[in-house]
Amino acid sequence: MKSKSSWGRNFFIGLMLLFMYAPIIIMIIYSFNASKTMANWGGFSLKWYEALFSDRDIMAALEVTVTVAVLSSITATFIGTAAAIGIHSMKRRWRNAMMYCSNIPVINPDIVTGVSLMFAFSLLAVPQGYTRLLLAHITFNIPYVILSVMPRLRQTSNSLYEAALDLGAKPSVALRKVILPQIMPGVISGAILAFTLSIDDFVISFFSQQGAQNLSIYIYSLARRGINPKINALSALMFVTVMSLLLTVNFLGGKSSPEARKKRAQKKEARIARKAGTFVMEEN
Repeated sequence: MKSKSSWGRNFFIGLMLLFMYAPIIIMIIYSFNASKTMANWGGFSLKWYEALFSDRDIMAALEVTVTVAVLSSITATFIGTAAAIGIHSMKRRWRNAMMYCSNIPVINPDIVTGVSLMFAFSLLAVPQGYTRLLLAHITFNIPYVILSVMPRLRQTSNSLYEAALDLGAKPSVALRKVILPQIMPGVISGAILAFTLSIDDFVISFFSQQGAQNLSIYIYSLARRGINPKINALSALMFVTVMSLLLTVNFLGGKSSPEARKKRAQKKEARIARKAGTFVMEEN
């Protein structure tokens, strides 16, 4: 009976994964199709990828997408990490209230966030185009960085930070030398997640930008004029990029047992504690 139940569960999971990823797999396969239509297979070819990289409009949209993703993820990582450290140092009631506030943009529908940012930028007379797009991506990336850093902060011990202060280190030195090394995996995961969300975003970018378009908006404009084989090639590259980044986030997040993570944390704390005297000497 148990084997039948396990077989049924595995079959259902496999069917669900097939339903989710079959269209993507078909799209990737047909991105190598020599024929312009998907009605017939014209043989294996890379010409649509060559046409993709020779298209100036696509390259311009790619440049906007990459630069916005890099700048927004870096800025959101700095702001989100600082905010997470500040929230973690608050009293419990205020900390819970701030976490509720930071979670609202995550669960809020993207269209509501996009329209809200559009009105806010109009009221504040923010320059149209690239500036609005960059500020919008920074805004919606910050809560995800906070959510990535907070679990690492909860796992850290304040004893090392307090010991560094007792030994004479300034708070800024103790923060840089003691706290940041412990939460760095969460910071890196938050940065990669912010970069991935920025590349993948469409709704917020569509409403907030006026005059600049990223790849998601460009693909939408192409799809409205009909199916173009270059869309398959571009979407395949975007899928591979996003999937690679998400796998990296999961790897950095760690899938080991809680005991193994606890042992690694203890070893890291011991290593940082051994260096605490050196940090204080450098400061003095």
